[in-house]
Amino acid sequence: MKKLTILFFISLYVHDVTAQSVAVKLANAVKQFEADQQVRHGIISLCVADAQTGKTLYEHYSQLGLPAASTQKLFTSGAAFELLGANYRYKTQLGYAGRIENEILKGEIYIIGSGDPTLGSWRYNSTKEEVILDKWISALKKLKIKKVQGGVWSFSRTNEWSPTIPDGWIWQDIGNYYGAGCDFLNWHENQYDLILRPGKAVGEKAEIIGTKPKLVNAELWCEVTTGEKNSGDNAYIYLAPYSEYGYVRGTIPMGVNEFTISGSFPKPSLQLVSTITENFRSHGIAVDSNLLAFRKDSSFLQDQKVLESLFSPNIISVHYSPPLDSINYWFLRKSINLYGEALIKTIAYEKSGLGSTEKGVELVRSFWAEHGIDKGAVNIIDGSGLSPQNRVTTDAEVKVLQYAKTRPWFNVFYNALPEYNGMKMKSGSIGGGRAFAGYHTAKDGKQYIFSIIVNNYDGSAGEVVKKMYKVLDVLK
Repeated sequence: MKKLTILFFISLYVHDVTAQSVAVKLANAVKQFEADQQVRHGIISLCVADAQTGKTLYEHYSQLGLPAASTQKLFTSGAAFELLGANYRYKTQLGYAGRIENEILKGEIYIIGSGDPTLGSWRYNSTKEEVILDKWISALKKLKIKKVQGGVWSFSRTNEWSPTIPDGWIWQDIGNYYGAGCDFLNWHENQYDLILRPGKAVGEKAEIIGTKPKLVNAELWCEVTTGEKNSGDNAYIYLAPYSEYGYVRGTIPMGVNEFTISGSFPKPSLQLVSTITENFRSHGIAVDSNLLAFRKDSSFLQDQKVLESLFSPNIISVHYSPPLDSINYWFLRKSINLYGEALIKTIAYEKSGLGSTEKGVELVRSFWAEHGIDKGAVNIIDGSGLSPQNRVTTDAEVKVLQYAKTRPWFNVFYNALPEYNGMKMKSGSIGGGRAFAGYHTAKDGKQYIFSIIVNNYDGSAGEVVKKMYKVLDVLK
């Protein structure tokens, strides 16, 4: 018994000495980093904890709220697992109103959405465009419909689904693929490709060849010029939600016949209606009338029963999204902002009946407050971290990662994290800021949880990342 007691205290001593050694090494690494000219006017925040005990081993400005970019997705991810459940699925329905006579639908086709961000996505076999469209064509053919007199309408049965873009997103981001907001109906991750042709000399104006797919009711003007060879993608699309006109500005490299950048649909539900209409026609189903996109608006109809009695579509096909744990995989692995905005609105809708970003943010902050994180440490205004107005602390991010480690969904959460610098961690990038947060097991078997944020650095992002890695290498 005495031997066991001695061994126990020896292990505690060794553990404490190791922790002190790591803390000293981290302090020295941070001090050296702070002396670097690149962060002379910047700020470095770091928090490192023992993954087994939860004890904080080292902290440096860990209570300072900073824009954490996509590492903020950790808050949305963990809250979504708890508030919605790992098996939560979105539902999209195809239905019709009216009557069918002589193979003619004397009424309308409705696509009824619930905010599914994966509808038409290429990331899952069950959500690919051709799979969804074939399913809907098959449903119409079973009813022997060869003509639709009333057109195709998009429709939401939620009490409210707020505008696609959260407050706080900047103009330079909004029209680009990573700035895709969430509508009640989304399609192909609300993403399209814009194909450009550069000029033959630096400074010469580029031209737009086209888009894939074709944008519906939207036109882009080209202000892009030609840059040096291999200068990369420095072009941005400026096209606001529901707008009919926008422009492209910046540079693309010389020396290629075509150069592609990706944008976000300004009218996702209308884009889907257009796609469905054209697909029906290509399969011999005539569709009369112009394209229409309809959203339930509480100012238009307050009474749900009145709304359903007016339209009361007969449901002929139901599509379910992949479960939330699969959605979360791509949300964290590829940092898809659309998925974060969908999750934050879905949390709001499922818990309050109000599908708004603001309500979702309120619920997420309250959830983490109930689990020991001050609301002031999670000052967020969106679900993805895209807004530069977001402020979170490295201490709060470490606490989220500690909490996740105790939950039954931890394995799928952990597996979704990308690997950088030989560590499982989420990355974040925003103007003047870089961040990493995650887990690492050292060569000696010691497990760490960490978060590091650097804001207002100067010069190359690639160089500041190397210096952040050098700090994190202490944990190896």
